[in-house]
Order: sequence, then C-alpha cells, then structure tokens
Amino acid sequence: MFNPSRDEVRSFFTGSWRKYREKEVLTPLEHMAADLVLQHPEYQALLEDPDSVDRDFLPDAGQINPFLHLALHLAVEEQLSIDQPPGLRAAFEASQNRHGNRHDALHDVLECLGETLFDAQRNNAPPDGAAYVACVMRRARSS
Repeated sequence: MFNPSRDEVRSFFTGSWRKYREKEVLTPLEHMAADLVLQHPEYQALLEDPDSVDRDFLPDAGQINPFLHLALHLAVEEQLSIDQPPGLRAAFEASQNRHGNRHDALHDVLECLGETLFDAQRNNAPPDGAAYVACVMRRARSS
C-alpha cells in the first residue's frame, strides 16, 4: 500500500470496519484501521454507507475528509512505531505529556504532517522531516 488510489484507501477503511463489525479475522493493518475508527465514532456511520466511497469532501465547504483523516492517523502510527523521521516519537511523547492524552497529541502530529505535506507539494520537493518534527515540538511546548 505504498501509493494506493483514493478508491483503494476508501475500500480499505470501509472493508476493515466491516470485517471488525462482523467479527472476521483482521490483518494487523486492518486491526489498526478498525482501532482508529473506534477512536472516531463520528465516522462510523459514514464507513457503513456504501455510497461514502464515491462521496467528495470539499474543504472549501468546511468538510473534513474522514478517509484522509484516518489515513493520516495510520501513517502517523506507522511513523511513530519506527521513529521516522528520527525524533518524531520523542516530540510526540512531549505533546502527549502536554495534552495528557494520546489522541489529542496524535492530532497535533496530524496537523504538522498535513502542513509538511502541503509545503512539500507547494514547493515541489520531498517532505522535510526535520521541519515536521520541529513543528510537533513547537506544538508540544505551546501552552
């Protein structure tokens, strides 16, 4: 799943959630996806709707794309598990200490990842791992 299409990402999350609800055997990655959906009950009905796979979510209309949000969560979980980019895990732990809970700290990391990916796309350059970690640290130190 290194460069999945929009439909593949959406099918992965809806399929993982369906398998979880039907108590089917999940792969480790599907288990992670189902856990993320459990942390986001606001997305559960959407993932159970077969039409959601084709739906557009328009940021200009103030809509959050739940599939993108969940995919970023999954990416961050993988990055934290291998501390990549280096220092991300320590920055996350500092954020977690500030927030007092894991989920809010993850959202700090998601915000920084989004900024990093946006900057990379805008500058037609690879993502800047050091800037990403620095962003998480800044958020961890803010009041």
